[in-house]
Amino acid sequence: MTTEQEVFLRMFHASHPAVTARAMSRGRAADGRSSYAILRDRMAGRDRVLDLACGDGLLLELLAEAGEGQGGGGRGRELAGLDLSAEELALARRRPGVGRADLRVGRAQQLPFQDGQFDGCVSHMALMLMSDAEQVAAELARVLEPGGVLAAVLGGGPGGDEAYERFLRLARPLFDAAPAAKRIPLLGDRRLRSREGFDEVFGPAGFGPAEWETVAIDLTGSPEQVWETVSGIYDLGLFGAGATAELRARFEAESAATALPDGRIPCVMRVHIATVRRG
Repeated sequence: MTTEQEVFLRMFHASHPAVTARAMSRGRAADGRSSYAILRDRMAGRDRVLDLACGDGLLLELLAEAGEGQGGGGRGRELAGLDLSAEELALARRRPGVGRADLRVGRAQQLPFQDGQFDGCVSHMALMLMSDAEQVAAELARVLEPGGVLAAVLGGGPGGDEAYERFLRLARPLFDAAPAAKRIPLLGDRRLRSREGFDEVFGPAGFGPAEWETVAIDLTGSPEQVWETVSGIYDLGLFGAGATAELRARFEAESAATALPDGRIPCVMRVHIATVRRG
């Protein structure tokens, strides 16, 4: 059964396709990799990979490139992607190598795939937004074969820099004063933002203890790039252009004081990377 949260997410991504990729794809960890590339590398040696909440297909494209020559006979990886948004999937189908993937509109709580169909699964900035987390974990255990690996990037909040904190300080009064029609539903399960909570959800489904890593993603960029990053939050999606433009003007005016000599604005986001193996 589709939930209120899923209706909101579907509506948001229909209006803002590729919002997550635009916000995060240029970011880099200390080792030079994007958060997408980190997940790609966690799937090394995996031949049948599902991207859960695949969005516009950026991660699927990276998996396709890295999987060339895998899977016997030069067939490459067998890839599948699931997302609530048909609009996001339409963008994914245009990416090199993704057109061969099995892309479906669907819910993580009712995966339209066979038992043991995959030996790997990735999910980028989505798992912690899903309702009924235990059912999601059970479905992932079902479609992963024994020994299959799930790797997920989870939101970890601001990275201690001023950009995100400045945005939230300026935006919070707008959110707090919003009428009910402008408020988003409560999204996801807070347990999936900590190692202990992740194990609490995924352990009973048959997964081993999570390997947990917190990584700072450097998203420093031009004022326009940083605004696109910090403003990609769901809360802003229900506000009109006027309110958003006013918030942006205030944010960019205050950010100018922190600009680097080349005009870029420092911006850092923390993410958690959880990796678990199905027993």
